[in-house]
Amino acid sequence: MPIVTTSVKQLVDTAKARIEEIPATDALALAERDDVVIVDIRDVRERQKLGFIPQSVHAPRGMLEFWVDPDSPYHKPVFAEDKKFILHCASGWRSALAAASLLDMGFEVAHITEGFSGWVEAGGAVEMAEPR
Repeated sequence: MPIVTTSVKQLVDTAKARIEEIPATDALALAERDDVVIVDIRDVRERQKLGFIPQSVHAPRGMLEFWVDPDSPYHKPVFAEDKKFILHCASGWRSALAAASLLDMGFEVAHITEGFSGWVEAGGAVEMAEPR
């Protein structure tokens, strides 16, 4: 078994030290702006079960870097827009790592500190997915 020399918490803490963190209460107002895109990096099953932020873009964590890179065959046009991208996951760990990755790629990016759970606690609107 490999020896873990850096814990996931250490990775997240390192990412959080260099990215912009936005409290969920502030994200509520930012989500209304035309120059902001809320990006949900949770798994599709999380969105199905718990709902999602209205008008958010879904970009699963495993595909995010491929979708944002204009040279990738998987590129999505929404990521070519001159906007600020605010990422979220369930509780803020995956989105911190993802935001650090997008920062390295040159994006104006932040993440919702408390994730989707913080958004819900702050009274943010939630839309439920259509049953499959």
